[in-house]
Amino acid sequence: MSDTAKDPAVGGTAQVGVTGLAVMGRNLARNLARHGHTVAVHNRTAARTRALVEGFGHEGAFVPARTAEEFVAALERPRRVLVMVRAGAPTDAVLDGLAPLLDEGDVVVDGGNAHFADTRRRERRLRERGVHFVGAGVSGGEEGALNGPSIMPGGSPEAWAALRPLLEDIAAKAADGAPCTAHIGPDGAGHFVKMVHNGIEYADMQLISEAHDLLRHVAGYEPARIAEVFRTWGTGRLDSYLIRITAEILAHADPVTGRPFVDVVADAAEQKGTGRWTVQTALDLGVPVSGIAEAVLARSLSGHTRLREASAGLPGPHRPPLAEEDAAYFADQIEQALYASKLVSYDQGWHMMRAASEEYGWGIDPGTVAAVWRGGCIIRAAFLDRVRAAFAADPALPTLLADEGFAGEVGEAQPAWRSAVAEAVRHGVPVPGLSAALASYDALRAGRLPAALVQAQRDYFGAHTYRRTDRAGVYHTLWGGDRSEVRAGS
Repeated sequence: MSDTAKDPAVGGTAQVGVTGLAVMGRNLARNLARHGHTVAVHNRTAARTRALVEGFGHEGAFVPARTAEEFVAALERPRRVLVMVRAGAPTDAVLDGLAPLLDEGDVVVDGGNAHFADTRRRERRLRERGVHFVGAGVSGGEEGALNGPSIMPGGSPEAWAALRPLLEDIAAKAADGAPCTAHIGPDGAGHFVKMVHNGIEYADMQLISEAHDLLRHVAGYEPARIAEVFRTWGTGRLDSYLIRITAEILAHADPVTGRPFVDVVADAAEQKGTGRWTVQTALDLGVPVSGIAEAVLARSLSGHTRLREASAGLPGPHRPPLAEEDAAYFADQIEQALYASKLVSYDQGWHMMRAASEEYGWGIDPGTVAAVWRGGCIIRAAFLDRVRAAFAADPALPTLLADEGFAGEVGEAQPAWRSAVAEAVRHGVPVPGLSAALASYDALRAGRLPAALVQAQRDYFGAHTYRRTDRAGVYHTLWGGDRSEVRAGS
C-alpha cells in the first residue's frame, strides 16, 4: 500500500468512490485523485484495487476497500459513488449489492454504456429508496477518462448539484475553458445523449472511410498521400479528432511488412451495439437517421465474409484512376461532400434528441449538448462551437440546415457533393454514407415526396386510408368496387 493510500478502517474520508477498476474506472479514479479528491476504490477482484494503489498511489489520495461494506463506509455523506462495470446484468448486480448499504440522499452514478431504458428503470427503483441514480455518458476512451472526457449526466437536479464540482474538475475543457459536462436532463437523458453521440460517431467514421476509399480508388492516391490530404483538411472546417487520427493511421507503415498499415487490417469493422441501439430507438421514435443507419449496416456487411466472397465476381465498372489534375479537383469535391454529409448526419442526431426529449419530457437543450461535445469526446470537432452558437441564437431551430450559415455552406457544397457521389457510382465504389446524406438533403428540400404514392398503395391493399391536400379529413377509395371515395368513419 502506498504512503498516500488511507486505511479504510478510518471511514468517511473519501469525497467520491469508484467501483469497477478496469481501464475506464481506473483512469477516472486517477483523474479524480489528480484533481485533489480523495477517492475510495473497490473492485470485485481485489488484485485490481491493489494494482491501482501500488501503481498510481503517488498521483493522489486513494482509499482501497476490500468489500462493498468497507467501500461505502469510506465515503463522506452524502455519498457519491461511480459504478464502472459492464452494462446489463453486471451493473444490476453491483447496484443490488450497493443499494442496502446506501442512505437517503446518496448519489450513485453509472458511467458505463447502459441502454437509456435500463437507466430509467434503475433510476425509478433507487428513487424509491431515496437514492439519486445518475446515468452518465462518458466519452473519450481510456485517454479521455484519464485526461478529461466529455461527460453527459442525467438524473435529478439534486444529484447534479452534488456531482457538479467533481465532474467539472475532471471533464475536458473546451477552447474557451468551459468544462465539457452539463446536466442533460432527468433519468435516462444522459445515457440517451451518449447513445446518439455514438450513433453519430458511427456515421462520422463511415463517411471518413468512404472519403479515403474514393481518394484511393478514384483519385488513385496512396495512403501516405491521403494522410497529407486529411492533415490539410484538419486545418480547416473539418478540424476534428477523427480527421486527425485518420491522418495518423494512413501515414503509419506496418512494422512487420512495411506496407501501409491500413492495408494489413482486415476489412471487417466490429461494433459494440450503441450504434445499433441508436437506429432501433430512432425507428421506435419514427425519426429518420439514414446516415447512422447506413453506417451500422456497412459494418454489418463488412463482417459477412462468406457473402462477400461469393459476390466478389459480380460484374461492375472497370475505370482507371483519374489523371493527376482531375484527381486534385476531385479531392476538393470530396472535402465538400464530406463536410456537407457530416452536417446532415450530425443534424439527424439532434433531431432524434429533440424527438426523445419531447417523448420523455426531458427538456434537453441542443446547444448544451453541442457545448459538451466540443472537447474530450470522440466526435469533438471545431464546427460544434458554431452548432452551439446556432442553437443559442434560436433554441427552437428545427434543423441545422435552417441556420443561415450552415445552409449557405451546404448549398455551396452540393454541386461538388453530387459530382463526388456520381463519380463513385461510375467507378463502382460504394458510398452508402455519402449518398444517404445527399438523399436525405434532397428529401428535406423537396416540395413533395413520393410518399403520396406509398400511402395510396397502402389504401389500395389494406384500406389504410389517406389524407388529401385540398380538404380536411381522412378518406378511403373503394378500390374493389366502383372506386368512389368515402370519408373514413362514415
